[in-house]
Amino acid sequence: MFKHRLKVRYAETDQMGVVHHSMYAVYFEEARVSYLEKAGYPYSRMEKEGILMPLLELKVRFLRPAFFEDILEIDVVPSLKGARLFVFYTVWREGEKIAEGQTVHAFTDKNLRPIRPPSFAKELFKGP
Repeated sequence: MFKHRLKVRYAETDQMGVVHHSMYAVYFEEARVSYLEKAGYPYSRMEKEGILMPLLELKVRFLRPAFFEDILEIDVVPSLKGARLFVFYTVWREGEKIAEGQTVHAFTDKNLRPIRPPSFAKELFKGP
C-alpha cells in the first residue's frame, strides 16, 4: 500500500466550503501518478514507451465531507487482474475515513488499441 498526502486548496471547494465531488477524481489521479513515480516507473516513462492506461471506471463513496486546508491522506492499492488494472483508494482525514473509491484502467498503445499488460505491470501492480 502507498500513502499520498495533499492539502485541500480553496479552489477545490464549493459554496458550502466542502470539497466538490469532482475533485476526488483529481485526487485519485494525483495519488496514482505519485505511486507510479515512487515505484520507479513514472507515467511519463510509460507514455514515452507507447503505453497508456485510459480510465474505464470511476467509483467514489463519500462518507464525510472534506474542507479547505484539510490534510488528506490517500491510501493507494493497485491490483492487476487479467488485462485490467484496478486501483483502490481510501481517503483519510486525521485518522478518520472520509471516502473510498476505485478506478479501473486498460492498457493501450498510443492509438488507444488494447494491448496486453506490459512485463513490468505484474510486479508494479501486484496488489495487497
